[in-house]
Amino acid sequence: MYAEISESAPIEEEWTEWYRLTPAQRWQETQKLWAFYLEAGGSLDPEPDTQSPFYVAFTRRPFSPHGRSGLRILRRSGI
Repeated sequence: MYAEISESAPIEEEWTEWYRLTPAQRWQETQKLWAFYLEAGGSLDPEPDTQSPFYVAFTRRPFSPHGRSGLRILRRSGI
């Protein structure tokens, strides 16, 4: 099921260690990496794909501080 790693294969030592881990051990190491990535300020938000046909070139404006729309309400005065 799993390929054997031969000592003569030109693979970096770090990868050899990774390949020798069991799937459960790899999962644990991956969880540690994700935790570090998020602590270091990483984001799980997807990067915009400019090649996608669904890509929208405009960006969203930030929300107003009061949470309502940014439109001004004009008073109606005896016009």
